[in-house]
Amino acid sequence: MLDKTTRMNYLYDFYQSLLTTKQRSYMSLYYLDDFSLGEIAQEYEVSRQAVYDNIKRTEAMLEDYEKKLLLFQKFQTRQDILEKLKKTINNEHPNAAKVDQLIKMLEKLD
Repeated sequence: MLDKTTRMNYLYDFYQSLLTTKQRSYMSLYYLDDFSLGEIAQEYEVSRQAVYDNIKRTEAMLEDYEKKLLLFQKFQTRQDILEKLKKTINNEHPNAAKVDQLIKMLEKLD
């Protein structure tokens, strides 16, 4: 299981376009730039509680989007399958180079 910060960063990457500008700003400052609630509150001239409430609501929204759309779960599954494919391919196999090239193409899609 991923720690909360890592999970939120992934969910933010997948679903940020569904958030408002303020939600994106707060989440980016809090999770990506490691600002404290107080620093964000000062930046936007709001209370620390307002920032906290907004971040908690946004986290719940991101989790709800993931529950419905499963983009992050599917991404993790694809990564696991690609790793298994890499381990399975034997470089001595006649098509190993071709399969390796296809795996790299799939990785670039994510």
